[in-house]
Amino acid sequence: MRLTALAFTAILVAAAGWAQPSQSSAQTDLPTRQQDTSRPDNPATSSPVSIDKIKEALAKTPPITQLRGLNETPHFKIEITERQKFSLDDLIKSLDFKTGPAPGGGLYGWEQQRQMFNPVDNPLRQPYAAFNQGELLTILTENLARQYLGGRLVNAVSAAERAHAEAAARTEVQQAVREYCSAQPLGGAGIIICSNPVQ
Repeated sequence: MRLTALAFTAILVAAAGWAQPSQSSAQTDLPTRQQDTSRPDNPATSSPVSIDKIKEALAKTPPITQLRGLNETPHFKIEITERQKFSLDDLIKSLDFKTGPAPGGGLYGWEQQRQMFNPVDNPLRQPYAAFNQGELLTILTENLARQYLGGRLVNAVSAAERAHAEAAARTEVQQAVREYCSAQPLGGAGIIICSNPVQ
């Protein structure tokens, strides 16, 4: 609110300054008393903005009593598209058998390495040259075990953890029901959960 009042005051002061006529050299020679008498004594009439007119305009504007768009009916558009069915021939034609998997570093990087480091002249600069055949066999075995047995092992461990968590939660609920029933009058007689405990 203070910022709005400050901005409004600054606009009024600036407008009053711009509205004053520029003084010519003949008027500057006049004594200051004559210049002061040429202006009217009422500062409200010298301002180009009338506060009374602003108050009248603000009083005339009706307040917003209803939000726009409440009476409008919404328009919805539904579009259903059917997925195109492909035949087996179309599926086979869409497959690309011309290129294999891209080598590491891209096709051009692989070709550049092949030409710069010929396998005959530089056998140790080839991929996997740091490993002997026994180590390569170990890496192959580890990758195959991770690929085929790792998923099953993770599923088995997560299933065992889930079963253990469910049993612990069931035991906790039964203990809470026993504590609740023992705190009730007559040992919880007439309360369904106390007469039929959760299994």
